[in-house]
Amino acid sequence: MTVSHREQRAQFDRDGYVVLRDVIKDATLEGLKAAIAEHVEAHDPEADKAVFRTDDRDAGREESFFASARGIQGFLEAEAVDEEGELSAPRDRCLNKIGHALHDLDSEFGALARSPLVKDAFSIGGVERPRLVQSMVIFKPPGIGGEVRWHQDASYLLTRPQQVVGLWIALEDADRSNGCLWMSPGAHRSPLRERFEVDWASRRGELRDLDPTPWPTEAVPLEVRAGSMVVFHDHMPHRSEANRSPRSRAAVTLHAHAADAEWAPENWLQRDPLPPFDL
Repeated sequence: MTVSHREQRAQFDRDGYVVLRDVIKDATLEGLKAAIAEHVEAHDPEADKAVFRTDDRDAGREESFFASARGIQGFLEAEAVDEEGELSAPRDRCLNKIGHALHDLDSEFGALARSPLVKDAFSIGGVERPRLVQSMVIFKPPGIGGEVRWHQDASYLLTRPQQVVGLWIALEDADRSNGCLWMSPGAHRSPLRERFEVDWASRRGELRDLDPTPWPTEAVPLEVRAGSMVVFHDHMPHRSEANRSPRSRAAVTLHAHAADAEWAPENWLQRDPLPPFDL
């Protein structure tokens, strides 16, 4: 049964997210995977050991993280590095993610970002004139893919007025065994609990508590096949469990805000001198 754009928009307003199943063509997925393989090959994990983790309240952010807003940077899984700082996982399975300007600097990601499907998906989330600010690949490698704690994307991507929408695109099948997304329908109406702010004078970021509202105790797993997309609100709490399975769970994420909204200067992600990427 075909669901209309109006019904999808109503579902987004009610639940805080919409799952669009099997909407990305196989040829597009293969093109993205080929581009990703080139970036993985170009990353030298022995020389560049920047690690991305979420269990330290974002205390470990460093210059390579801030610079990735304007480039393509690989970040290792925490469990891919041993206590001596040496790589403990195969080169092609050690990355947590790459980001955050793939849409600017890679033609496959640029084509995806400018596709009618992506623009329509942002429209489902209420953003009619989207300005794309972030793109990344999240790998969830087999065996060592780390848990991602409850969080809200508005903690990291602030606009005034607040209007950011995320797209999560499955490159591979995602289920409970390999770390699919979990969301809590309607929880996007809850307060923003945290805010990550950067003091650019010291170039240090801090995750600041804003509201004591507990994280959801009830959530649903978003089990989807490769080629599916999740459109979600920036206040929607979401998480994913560690991947201890033998299967990876790679996904692409894109974030955009309304072009007429102000991008906050205390955001960690600052694109200048990259031009605005309006869809």
